[in-house]
Amino acid sequence: MPEQLPQRHALIIMLEMQERTNRKVADDWVAKQFEWYRAIWIECAELMDHYGYKWWKQQHADTDQVQLEVVDIWHFGMSALFDGDKMPATIADEILADLAGPARESGVLEATEALAAHSLQSKGFSARLFRDLMFAAGLDFDSLYRQYIGKNVLNFFRQDFGYKDGSYIKLWGGREDNEHLMEVLAEMDSEAEGFADDLYQALSDRYQRLAMAVES
Repeated sequence: MPEQLPQRHALIIMLEMQERTNRKVADDWVAKQFEWYRAIWIECAELMDHYGYKWWKQQHADTDQVQLEVVDIWHFGMSALFDGDKMPATIADEILADLAGPARESGVLEATEALAAHSLQSKGFSARLFRDLMFAAGLDFDSLYRQYIGKNVLNFFRQDFGYKDGSYIKLWGGREDNEHLMEVLAEMDSEAEGFADDLYQALSDRYQRLAMAVES
């Protein structure tokens, strides 16, 4: 079983990054009370599709895409935990309290359904049920942190290159930007100073070479 508790400072960093990302969409995003729970259960459905649930046809689990969906759920889950003027450090402590006690071992599909059901019933987010899904998908908190930073940078990149107004090109050279992100992440050291900035630049170079050059 992977380590069951994340480092508090890593949680704070991710919460602060998520807050900055959401501000790019709407400066008063907390007050708008977006339906984060809805995005969570829809991402759960997409995860199940990548994992494979159709007994009537041959399917193979796409582990990379499953883990990316887990990271996407984490984005929405953290966002759902912001309330009023609550600070990232306070939310981090609440997450750690929710994670108290042993994790429950479960299959990917079962853990996904449990999290989706909770989101629909409570219109909220359970860090404890998310942890069960994360472990089932083969992630630990260190790998979640690495992949979250990567996807957060991609989200910033999307906004900077026209995601909101519809001008962003999601397919680069016939492949989704998520796939390019995974390749670039595999080549980089997430512990290096300036990791996020270097990752952004690497994505920008690929995008301009494979997507924008074709459009022009």
